[in-house]
Amino acid sequence: MKKKKLKTIPKFRNEDEEREFWASHDSTDYVDLSRAVRISFPNLKPSTVLTSIRLPAWLMASLKRIANKRDIPTQSLMKMYLSEKVKEEMQSIRR
Repeated sequence: MKKKKLKTIPKFRNEDEEREFWASHDSTDYVDLSRAVRISFPNLKPSTVLTSIRLPAWLMASLKRIANKRDIPTQSLMKMYLSEKVKEEMQSIRR
């Protein structure tokens, strides 16, 4: 099997320019994925954003009760629920 000659990735002035380039170009013309190496970033923490939300008292009480029953922090339960719902919604958008 003959390997195709890869194109040279241009230098970008900023992330916006790079984002525009990759949105209109096929990465397989620039990168040989068969030579990819798996790497790990064990200390990398996802960036988070502080937000505040007003919830009805009954909803917060219910969340606390569920979290207590599952023996997990209430905030972790809320993040888990939000994450699941967002993934579900994003899948329906892609269809």
